[in-house]
Amino acid sequence: MEEKIRMTHVIDEFALECIAIRFERKLMAVAVIDGLSNLFNPPGIPGRVRTDNGPEFIVKALREWIAYIGAKTAYIMPGSPSQNGCCKSFHSKLGDELLNGEIFYTLEEAKIIIESWRQHYNAALLHSSPIYKPSSPRATA
Repeated sequence: MEEKIRMTHVIDEFALECIAIRFERKLMAVAVIDGLSNLFNPPGIPGRVRTDNGPEFIVKALREWIAYIGAKTAYIMPGSPSQNGCCKSFHSKLGDELLNGEIFYTLEEAKIIIESWRQHYNAALLHSSPIYKPSSPRATA
């Protein structure tokens, strides 16, 4: 029986770096809030958090939490993928280069393989902006 896995990813739009990919069998607003709060310490709270219209972002608790920490929500209008081009591009690469060609037998196996791909994406893959360089500063050092 094929089981759905819910996934969310965090992209630094300026650096074009995938900060994190989180996925579970059920991904609730509390898990997303927990993941984001861990990412914001120690670097700090971003000025804005762009979210799509997925079910985990519809939850009132998440919008309230984003406001509570002092960030603004960069809302994406339904049916407007151009407002989220960075994440759409990342998600396309993730699908084409990994997810469409893999069968994961356990959630733990998926976590290890996807995390390895995320690190490869940040350190080795060339991005069309800025000037065809890897997104991670560690890759160019």
